[in-house]
Amino acid sequence: MGNQETYASVDTETAEPARPASKAKSACADAGENCFESTIEGRETKIEELMVSSPASHRILTRRALFKGAVCGFAGLAVYGVEIDRHWLETTHYDVHLPGLSAEFDGFRVVQLSDIHIDEFTEPFFVRDAVDRINRLAPDAVFLTGDFVTYQLVTQKFALGSAWQCADILSGLKCPQRYAIFGNHDVMVSENVVGAALKDSGITVLRNWYLPLERGNGRVWLAGLDDPVEGHPDPEAAIPARIRNRPDEPVIVLCHAPDYANTLLMHPAGQAVSLMLSGHTHGGQVRIPFMPAMHLPPLGCIYVEGWFKLGSMRLFVNRGLGTVGVPVRFNCAPELTVFTLRAAPPRGPGEV
Repeated sequence: MGNQETYASVDTETAEPARPASKAKSACADAGENCFESTIEGRETKIEELMVSSPASHRILTRRALFKGAVCGFAGLAVYGVEIDRHWLETTHYDVHLPGLSAEFDGFRVVQLSDIHIDEFTEPFFVRDAVDRINRLAPDAVFLTGDFVTYQLVTQKFALGSAWQCADILSGLKCPQRYAIFGNHDVMVSENVVGAALKDSGITVLRNWYLPLERGNGRVWLAGLDDPVEGHPDPEAAIPARIRNRPDEPVIVLCHAPDYANTLLMHPAGQAVSLMLSGHTHGGQVRIPFMPAMHLPPLGCIYVEGWFKLGSMRLFVNRGLGTVGVPVRFNCAPELTVFTLRAAPPRGPGEV
């Protein structure tokens, strides 16, 4: 709009000197043709200036203004996606009703944090902000569902150092029950190094393994699968027969790639799972309104974000904290998810 106003001002200024032309033309009529030609030559510059105000020129100026406006608009969207939407951390809350959950676990609160991708694009200050928010929420447990680092644009050596930096920041989590699984980038960098960094910071890593969460006489089984994209998930090891279908002892599974749910459900172990928590997709990261997600990773194309009911199992896909490919989010804010476990059946909106 500013450019269009400038051009309007120029049109007004160039039009004003044209008014004496009628006097010049009368003088030419008295002096004859030569005078008229001379007058035309003398006014050559003015005539060229007047040409700026022609309809064709207006169309050119309008197209230029539109083009510049479009460039400014795209630049504004880029700044929004890089600096604003990418750091607009959203906290979502859900009541989750698990069949067989004991009364002792009713109200048990879990926070899920996923896909940190520190250092390549995710700044350490943003991870610290997420940790501070989790501490203010004061959950009973924190589930970290993979991709602490990125192995894409940076070297493996750089990413290995980032793993220790990420784990050091996560050591600031005040909740004593902290559990993690690996994502595909963690496997590509080094599960051994990422796992060692997490364990050194007091975080329990579940790689095809399980453990009980206990409260009074109540118990919930927490299982973690290795990453299905780059690793080797083993449902038989993570969810052995001894913990399946036990009365009043539901099973929660952490698995980085959500589409693996379809494979898991074909295994007897999958039939015993009440809740599966995943990440990996970043929710699509850049979501143009009225269009599907433009770029999704392997095993992250079916279940992109939010809730899905798959038979007796519920699946939730977290949008994650960081980004890959480009440091941009649009219409897809980073996410912290708070789950409050409930023993009673669902009663209304907002309850799962």
